[in-house]
Amino acid sequence: MTTRPSNSLETFPNPKPQRDYHIHMEIPEFTCLCPKTGQPDFATLILDYIPDELCVELKSLKLYIWSFRNEGHFHEDVTNRILDDLAAAINPRFMRLTAKFYVRGGIFTNVIAEHRKPGWQPLPRVELNQFDMQQNTR
Repeated sequence: MTTRPSNSLETFPNPKPQRDYHIHMEIPEFTCLCPKTGQPDFATLILDYIPDELCVELKSLKLYIWSFRNEGHFHEDVTNRILDDLAAAINPRFMRLTAKFYVRGGIFTNVIAEHRKPGWQPLPRVELNQFDMQQNTR
């Protein structure tokens, strides 16, 4: 096998650094090991970020996420570690990582961690209601 897990994250220049825009990724196959029992923990990771100068390259992100497969981590630890590594690699304006762990012992665990670049403020949210969207399609 030529592809192996990796701890490095590759980046590329943001094609529109003058604009705030939202990148949303869902990673449904995250696994790590329970540090107490050694049994696998499964999660869906949801990554949302507003890039600044750099974006994360998807193949390197996949290999980075794969690197946790044989490591023992508490849910809170691994979520914050991934967020810290991603934020260090690309220094986004904003980043949120939601880790939705599957049931273990009758308990679902969701861990949400955020990074915000100092001084960055989001633009006001624009809400479009159903009527506005219908008017624009006629």
